[in-house]
Amino acid sequence: MTLEVIGAGWGRTATNSLKLALEQLGYGTCHHMWEVAHDQDRLVPLWNAAIDGVPNWPALFEGNRSAVDWPTAGYWRELAAFYSDAKIVMTTRSAESWCNSISETILKVIDDPDAMPEAARPVTRMARRIVTQSMGEDWSREALMARFRAHETAVQEHLSADRLLVFSPTDGWGPLCEFLSQPVPDAPFPRSNARDEFFANLDNIE
Repeated sequence: MTLEVIGAGWGRTATNSLKLALEQLGYGTCHHMWEVAHDQDRLVPLWNAAIDGVPNWPALFEGNRSAVDWPTAGYWRELAAFYSDAKIVMTTRSAESWCNSISETILKVIDDPDAMPEAARPVTRMARRIVTQSMGEDWSREALMARFRAHETAVQEHLSADRLLVFSPTDGWGPLCEFLSQPVPDAPFPRSNARDEFFANLDNIE
């Protein structure tokens, strides 16, 4: 099995909605940070090795045809090269709204991983490593928005238009299904992972 769809959008750009959409389109379980959180013994060491410069992509994505969110989005360039036939979807939103969202969710959680419940600490420590690798440790509003915009620019400059879809869930099924050559489902596009849902998901980590 190989990755067919890779998400280049950072966390809090509706990556969980994209995960659910890809699963509805028949891509099986989509690799996402929440999947890592619920399979920590296997996946956290593999992701830490990737962060240390020794990735094993086939082992990390074993059983997956799609992957979105961090940690995947931190390696969009490497994964686009490794899985050269995969399509890339970059979920997006305004830099301002993304900054507001990540500041109230992910950054609060990874600011002090040791303050998390013990069961969530391994994935939280790894998440801090990958997030800071992606966007640095200056979490001021100005720095966050600048890094977010620079990331989106880099993705669009690196990938050809026929391989990349810049996508917002507000666009609905149409652009995504056309890009992936999939029929449009007879169901609303999924919306997921609002802030209250984000923290509820944290409470379910065992």
